[in-house]
Amino acid sequence: MNRSATLFSFALLLSSITLVGCSKNSVIEKEIDEGIVILHQSKGATLGYSTVSGVNIIESAGLKFKDLNKNNKLDPYEDWRLSVEERSRDLASKMTVEQIAGLMLYSSHQSIPSAPGGFGAGTYGGKPLSESGMNSYDLSDQQKKFLSEDNLRHVLITRVESPNIAARWNNRAQAFVEGLGLGIPTNNSSDPRHGPIASTEYNAGAGGNISMWPESLGLAATFDPNLVERFGQVASIEYRALGITTALSPQIDLGTEPRWNRLKGTFGEDAYLSSDMAKAYVDGFQSSDEEHEFYLGWGSQSVNAMVKHWPGGGPEEGGRDAHFAYGKFAVYPGNNFDYHLIPFIEGAFKLKGKTQSASAVMPYYTISYGQDKKNNLNTANAFNEYIITDLLRNKYGFEGVVCTDWGVTGNEGPNPEIFRGKPWGLEDKTIEERHYIALMAGVDQFGGNNDINPVLAAYQIGVKEHGEEWMRRRFEQSAIRLLKNIFNTGLFENPYLDPIESEKTVGNSKFMEEGYQAQLKSVVMLKNKNNLLPIQEKSKVYIPQKFIPSTTNWWGIKSQEKWVDPINLEIAKKYFEIVLSPSEADFALVFMSNPESGTGYDPEDREKGGTGYVPISLQYGPYKAEYARSESIAAGDPVIAPTVTNRSYKNKTITAANFEELKTLLETKKLMKGKPVITIVETGNPLIFQEFEKETEAIFLHFGVQDQVVLDLLTGKSEPSALLPIQMPAHMKTVEEQSEDIAHDMVCHIDEMGNVYDFAFGLNWKGVIKDQRTKQYKRN
Repeated sequence: MNRSATLFSFALLLSSITLVGCSKNSVIEKEIDEGIVILHQSKGATLGYSTVSGVNIIESAGLKFKDLNKNNKLDPYEDWRLSVEERSRDLASKMTVEQIAGLMLYSSHQSIPSAPGGFGAGTYGGKPLSESGMNSYDLSDQQKKFLSEDNLRHVLITRVESPNIAARWNNRAQAFVEGLGLGIPTNNSSDPRHGPIASTEYNAGAGGNISMWPESLGLAATFDPNLVERFGQVASIEYRALGITTALSPQIDLGTEPRWNRLKGTFGEDAYLSSDMAKAYVDGFQSSDEEHEFYLGWGSQSVNAMVKHWPGGGPEEGGRDAHFAYGKFAVYPGNNFDYHLIPFIEGAFKLKGKTQSASAVMPYYTISYGQDKKNNLNTANAFNEYIITDLLRNKYGFEGVVCTDWGVTGNEGPNPEIFRGKPWGLEDKTIEERHYIALMAGVDQFGGNNDINPVLAAYQIGVKEHGEEWMRRRFEQSAIRLLKNIFNTGLFENPYLDPIESEKTVGNSKFMEEGYQAQLKSVVMLKNKNNLLPIQEKSKVYIPQKFIPSTTNWWGIKSQEKWVDPINLEIAKKYFEIVLSPSEADFALVFMSNPESGTGYDPEDREKGGTGYVPISLQYGPYKAEYARSESIAAGDPVIAPTVTNRSYKNKTITAANFEELKTLLETKKLMKGKPVITIVETGNPLIFQEFEKETEAIFLHFGVQDQVVLDLLTGKSEPSALLPIQMPAHMKTVEEQSEDIAHDMVCHIDEMGNVYDFAFGLNWKGVIKDQRTKQYKRN
């Protein structure tokens, strides 16, 4: 430092001392939960601490600080006046290898309280919660173990009993770790939990009260980045009230492969729309308003965004998914790899807000087949040095955390359809070797791993290859990145919550209304023959029941088929007179879901001597894959299917499990004898409208909304304004002939009105929508 800079720094220090001396730092303390105290000081950061953790408050220059390591002095990492960079480097240098290894862990799914059995089960004093005499907000035995023995500090939270219970659990978890070692707080996280169906896991996880917004594909259908940014702002406030400081979102893979079952979680197929949506989403989550800001946009309303999945998991061959061995390959027949990077490098990594870039990124399970231009390795992205270090870090300058997807280092199951580990490309390596290879590729953290031992084993492999000093430096590099995200959100000063305030915040009426209005803007009107819509209230309506097929979930559990009312009839009665016979009705309202034809692999086909690979169809009726590839682009599993070198399903036949839905529509059309039939389709993928479009006078398409939303639109209380974020194909031939990595490359359905169901198409009451959104985003 030169002489003038030294004098300037001394002057700043002197002025700060003078200021403190002239103006007393007033302090107010308040207990907000049992043993949890919040200390407000007029001249500095608000501090939260547990009275039983052993952490004391110390004073320096008239200001208050937490003595997290209990050494009765102010260490740099405890000094909230210093930069996050300085604090992170100081703390990383103080951590043991075991502590850093624990910081690299990201827990498996944790519900609050833990279930007594099955997925995510836990015990309390060795007993189920109901027999233990403990509270729903107490830590389970397993949680105490991974927090103390494994030094884990990143917890993935799923279902919680209520906002109050979530806040109290957070306080107990933070008090527990505050008393351990260096006092590093937990960085709790969540998958998206604001969907419009209150019975889903994460919405129910907020007590069913969290604000409900469109799914990502529905947000994309609004074509409104400002709305998405507002969603992020609201969601981050609710997350913080639940003790959540990292969002495992947004999912900004491109939905260029129409059969992929995770397309619903994307912002659609267009890289430029997705880029704008990603930018808005991350800005909304990470940026605190001026009142709550600490510095550079970060503050007490900020939530780290972990964008996924680098470098884009959308172009899955044949639409299969990489959660399973049968779907491990992403392919690029159109040589369009770089297109899939746009939502990251022009969106999430190039924010308009002061936080500048998403703070974390998650590679997908997929092998980006043939894309490693350095080592020519076909390994899952988390194991690939070219994908993580050469591209993400060096070429595109990403400085945040890289966390593997959950279970990538584990062993795969005995058959391709078994939901286990996903070590694609390293199937024949040990778990410890996979951890080491991921670290050398540039990964900082291991999703779904509560066990410190493989990370420590990876460290020792590195010591043997590079020496202790080099490997220690590599560990500290990741520790600094991980710690920055905890410092950025203010957890070292105050990780605690007021349970009463959490109850008031999560799902409050204002946030609920904003979410509802967003849902109204997410529904696409595709057809309105003879301006049938809107329908007059109190009209007589016939609503046939909806068939729910038997399906098998990811854990191999089969559901029972059943017939159900497709909508809450008590709500519908507030809008229409519900009649039981088509002959009495003025019109019929038929609710359908997109065709469900499986995930592209069938064990029965394998057991009959086939390869197991079958088509994924986007139509309800029987489909024979006449136009499928004769030879798959990628294949190979050295452990469970070494002889399967071709994953083609050409000329195989499949029928959607919910074929009855199409039959219901066609039967209703006959029964109505010329009276109007209106169809409401909920989907997460494109579908083939050719099968039924001419049999219905009006069509609404949505990606998941509350029942009232559809009814408000049907009756004209709101006007439809959404646009298609994905193409709707004319037939399965174009689906088979499109390239998995290319957007906008299908022949689209043309309805009887002459409208083309292409990207950015939608109707309002006046007709085809043509506005600033279509001008900006529509592709010619």
